Amino acid sequence: WRFEPFQAGIEPLRQGFEVGLSSGNKDMGLHCLIHTMKNALFSGASLKSTLKEIDYYLHLLKTYKSEVTNNFMLNFRETVSLLIDNGEATSIPEKAVFGDLNDPGNKPREAFFHHSAIRCYWSGHTERCRYFSEKSMNLTGQGGQPTAYIVKFLFGLNCLDLLRNNKQVNKSREGIRVAIAAMEDAATNSEWNFMNKLRLLEAEQKSITQNHWLAIDLYDASIQSAKKSGFIHEQGLACEKAGFYFKNKAGNNEKALEYFKQARACYDEWGSSMKVGLIKKEIDSLDVSGS
Repeated sequence: WRFEPFQAGIEPLRQGFEVGLSSGNKDMGLHCLIHTMKNALFSGASLKSTLKEIDYYLHLLKTYKSEVTNNFMLNFRETVSLLIDNGEATSIPEKAVFGDLNDPGNKPREAFFHHSAIRCYWSGHTERCRYFSEKSMNLTGQGGQPTAYIVKFLFGLNCLDLLRNNKQVNKSREGIRVAIAAMEDAATNSEWNFMNKLRLLEAEQKSITQNHWLAIDLYDASIQSAKKSGFIHEQGLACEKAGFYFKNKAGNNEKALEYFKQARACYDEWGSSMKVGLIKKEIDSLDVSGS
């Protein structure tokens, strides 16, 4: 991951899955399958296409009877379903089962905690996001896995939201420091995958300290970096954050509307009607014509 874009690993991993199954190396194939879905999620691949792919693999897994992989895929499915429409029309009754989450020997619980952190962040549950992020980071430690860095990125943004609302101030400041340091390390090794995340954390930090012009430059740098890397979801996120900055801090509704419209377009391309709906409410509050 340190050198290749997240997108570059998707097809080789798909091939690894197929080769593993066709050669009788089921464990290798299923391992590749889990990482295929992880790369798709992290790269901002089309959510609707990803959901279809997950359902295809879930059907296929009935033949191979791997309970562990089935639970991993159901966990991915729940995350993608939430991102699409909050699970309103895309959820299924079957859910992942991860056993005793307090058991140190229960390795799959890592997936439960980091997916819970991701879901809570995108759905705006700041307190729960902090809880699950800390659980995830305590398990993954200082490892160089992409998942650990993604969770730290969202944890940092979440800490910034908490700090903005004067919640858990000291812990939030420390969380921001940890997240920015992690993204600096990650961006040094993989600018493609992590520079946009670093710039967004820096922009949010500067917005709190009232460093207006630097904050704007960093928001735009994050947007351009995400666009260059093809991370449509994080391009939308940076546009959304910039929109809120102009609305709530700079008092410039015209610029806020411009960024919110960009965010809406990105989230629509990603396939997240949940986020499109939330951004539409912001747009309507600024532009009564419903542009």
